[in-house]
Amino acid sequence: QVQLVESGGGLVQTGGSLKLSCAASGPSISSSAMGWFRQAPGKDRESVAAITWGGIVTRYSDSAKGRFTITEDAKNNMVYLQMNSLKPEDTAVYYCAASNSGVVLPITPLLASYWGQGTQVTVSS
Repeated sequence: QVQLVESGGGLVQTGGSLKLSCAASGPSISSSAMGWFRQAPGKDRESVAAITWGGIVTRYSDSAKGRFTITEDAKNNMVYLQMNSLKPEDTAVYYCAASNSGVVLPITPLLASYWGQGTQVTVSS
């Protein structure tokens, strides 16, 4: 099993930055790959970025490329999402997710076996 706890959300102005953190724990965490999703009101949950432990493989959504960076700290079981140049359309609840395989990136909700409770990110115009 895997437990995920997000932090770092908040209110920021357009063009600002936020860094989200995800603390992962549980006996299966080393056998997972990690990702960030977001869900805006009335919209489907969508992948933002994903990473394998060790940072060997990363994937970004088109909307995240060039603005967001996913990193990991395998020693401390932490995953981060640095978000720069934020836009109002980035407003959403952001979720940390984990797959049940270290080689399967959680890049769709179906590939995510574990979820955090979410953290709200609001970008004001």
